[in-house]
Amino acid sequence: MNGKATGILAVDIGGTGLKAAVIDDEGEMISERERVDTPHPCPPPALLDAYAGMASKLPAFDRISIGFPGVVRQGTVLTAPNLGTDLWAGFALADAMSKRLGGHPARLINDAEMQGYGIVAGKGLEMVLTLGTGAGTALFRDGKLMPHMELAHHPVHDNLTYDEYLGVAAYEQHGKKHWNHHVARVVELLYVLLHYDRLYLGGGNSKHVEIELPDNVAIASNDAGLTGGAALWREK
Repeated sequence: MNGKATGILAVDIGGTGLKAAVIDDEGEMISERERVDTPHPCPPPALLDAYAGMASKLPAFDRISIGFPGVVRQGTVLTAPNLGTDLWAGFALADAMSKRLGGHPARLINDAEMQGYGIVAGKGLEMVLTLGTGAGTALFRDGKLMPHMELAHHPVHDNLTYDEYLGVAAYEQHGKKHWNHHVARVVELLYVLLHYDRLYLGGGNSKHVEIELPDNVAIASNDAGLTGGAALWREK
């Protein structure tokens, strides 16, 4: 890490890839994005080693924003369905990342919610559905984050959870066409459940969405999983 600290290290943790970049207070990327494959298994020391390596290639920073694929609370991981909950439950990731990366303060949030901060317009009821290794959701009302709902573990069809119905395993098992039918069904179900004003599809597999989307549904930039990290430092 070289130069004067002027930004936020944004950390986007996924079941397939680990990404990082330095962003400014407005969420603009001021570095190239670094990415490495997620190790499997991925216990906390392996993840911290990976981010220490990526951070060493990036400009200096003075804060850290972490998006994690699971339920998190007060800087601590509660569940990690795609990394191994048995390895992660109760782990104080924000403190550990801070200590490993120079003592800079760190804040931790669910990855879909961090992506949502980089996407939403701040008007009405807006929802983010991430399509990656699993499925993640985030809900915002007039730009304010609503309490976290872990829909990824909720049954959606034939006792399959959203993770199992929309995740990468379903894509690989059923193929693109059938998987797109799953996406279409979930888009409809989420509207019945929430009557969202806008739904944004993010995550690495959103590039495979080929269905005709309703006017209030759009594909979002996957970089939002990093740029949304600026919002974690705008309010306590």
